[in-house]
Amino acid sequence: MTGIIIAAAVVGCVGLVLGLFLGFMGKKFAVEVDQKEIDIRAELPGNNCGGCGYAGCDALAKAIAAGEAEVGACPVGGEPVASKIAAIMGSEVGSSVKMTAFVKCAGDCEKAKDNYKYTGVEECTVMPFVPNGGAKACTYGCMGYGSCVKACPFDAIHIVNGIAVVDREKCKACGKCVATCPRHLIELIPYDAKYAVNCASKDKGKDVMAACQTGCIGCMLCTKQCEAGAITVENNVAHIDYKKCTGCGKCAEKCPKKIIHVTHA
Repeated sequence: MTGIIIAAAVVGCVGLVLGLFLGFMGKKFAVEVDQKEIDIRAELPGNNCGGCGYAGCDALAKAIAAGEAEVGACPVGGEPVASKIAAIMGSEVGSSVKMTAFVKCAGDCEKAKDNYKYTGVEECTVMPFVPNGGAKACTYGCMGYGSCVKACPFDAIHIVNGIAVVDREKCKACGKCVATCPRHLIELIPYDAKYAVNCASKDKGKDVMAACQTGCIGCMLCTKQCEAGAITVENNVAHIDYKKCTGCGKCAEKCPKKIIHVTHA
């Protein structure tokens, strides 16, 4: 019995000494944490989507606290989260424009032609290794295999009739789909933008019409109609400068291929 008591006492003493030692060392080598960083992280949504350009919400919170990122850097949180973080940092939110993803292709199953019937792996990222870049005659158009759908953490993009379509209300403009699309068909445009060009083909007009019933033919009629100089034709396809666009709709009215579409009512 005496041996058991002695053993228990020794173990207890050793545990006490180790506890005191670890407590002392923990305080001595403790890493100081910026309280602002903790508070900022608490306000971030926690999606860890990477849309801000950082590895996740923890990394963004650290960058904001250190003054290396803007208070409104989180595309998911938007204005409400930016305001709360600005209050923590004691700064102004500044002006910000709500963005949404947009797919520059209208060549659905009825309008776009196929060169052959494809029966392989249905993955957009595989298409560069397939003859002609896939079955679709237009080598610039949406392939419709949904790599962007899988990349979206918000269920904001789906394949409809052979092409990707963005749900503007669900989209958080994180940029995941933009980075994933191998044909660079998806771009971020202002949520309030009234018009957008639904084509990205760089082919000349004759080749565009041979591959798709709809598509920009680079005729430049849209540029002649725009009084604000907001639309130009580069590499045979029209582009809208949303900083200049007034939303008058004259370009859409004169477009012979009706490829300049209204983005929302």
